[in-house]
Amino acid sequence: MKTLRLREGKERSLQRHHPWIFESAIAKGGGDAGETVRVESHDGKFLAWAGFSPSSKIRARAWSFDEAVRIDASFFVAAVARAVNARAHFDIQSDGVRLVHGESDGIPGLIVDQYGDTLVAQFLFCGVERWKSVIVQALLDATGLSKLYERSDTGPRALEGLPASTGWLAGEGPTELVIREHSWQLGLDIAEGHKTGFYLDQRDSRKKMADVTQRLGLQRVLNCYCYTGGFSVAALAGMRAAGLEGVGHVTSIDSSGPSLERARANVARNGFANSSADFMDADVNASLRQFGAEGRTFDGIVLDPPKFAPTVAHAERAARAYKDINRLAFKLLAPGGVLFTYSCSGGISPDLFHKIVASAGNDAGVDGFITDRLSGAPDHSATLSFPEGEYLKGLVVVRR
Repeated sequence: MKTLRLREGKERSLQRHHPWIFESAIAKGGGDAGETVRVESHDGKFLAWAGFSPSSKIRARAWSFDEAVRIDASFFVAAVARAVNARAHFDIQSDGVRLVHGESDGIPGLIVDQYGDTLVAQFLFCGVERWKSVIVQALLDATGLSKLYERSDTGPRALEGLPASTGWLAGEGPTELVIREHSWQLGLDIAEGHKTGFYLDQRDSRKKMADVTQRLGLQRVLNCYCYTGGFSVAALAGMRAAGLEGVGHVTSIDSSGPSLERARANVARNGFANSSADFMDADVNASLRQFGAEGRTFDGIVLDPPKFAPTVAHAERAARAYKDINRLAFKLLAPGGVLFTYSCSGGISPDLFHKIVASAGNDAGVDGFITDRLSGAPDHSATLSFPEGEYLKGLVVVRR
């Protein structure tokens, strides 16, 4: 068994059961890509079993902090079963579910989403890549499903020194799917869509959008970075529930033509008239400035941009981008209107995001009440020992 020996004082995070071991913490030792290594403190005391990554700055990720545990096929079978079974504790109003959330479920680098009868997995760490065949079979056994599609084609995999890998690992079927979310039907593409095909983490926020739209009677809603229109469908559903169908209107903006076509299809799939929504293939910042010049205002605005700051090193530049779009949105928000604003950047903490939005409101000459602080749906949960799992943060602000 190969060993990693840490520098003195670098064992504290592992003693708190945080799974990451950075290159700078290691005094000596190593292993092959994905190989399980024994991690010791500077004085030789056992700390963890971890998968080794020779290319990443996160040089190893802990599998277990119990010296008696064996890291073998049965370990991964049990870990997958625990993750799948844990979802029974969550109230998930959808047949689209995050089954494995990486480090938060004790399987670093593994993301697995279920869309109806189809599983989609991302193997983003060479440790889980090494055990891929075992994990695939464990997922099929734990869920009773027969189809699993791989979407290991994202940036983190490249940092591990692994090539992109996509396609069917088990079974075969259509890659364009429709899931139920709350009372809606939403289409997605597991082969071409973002992440594993859809943003399941915003499930509860979309329901919040529908409820707020209904309760406050919002009639003019702007959905920025709309992707496939989940928030647009939610807003239209809220208008319908408030008796405003045919009166209310949603404008959806995205710079991806294919995403806009899926958004249009999702609006139609849920029975909303074409006249209730329009779709703009445009840059969000430019569009917000254009609306301001035209004197347009909105009762509800959603800002759900892509990741501006993947790490803390990018936070300063990302903060300026977040502030700019929020400032522009505040200027378009009617008195009593509601802003749903989000950051999915791991490098932006909830406290920093609050400060950014507050500064944007101040620059726009707008004050408001924070009525909700939002995070990812519970199947995307963070654990006590791995707060980085809580990457998504959001604020609901009602303009005074």
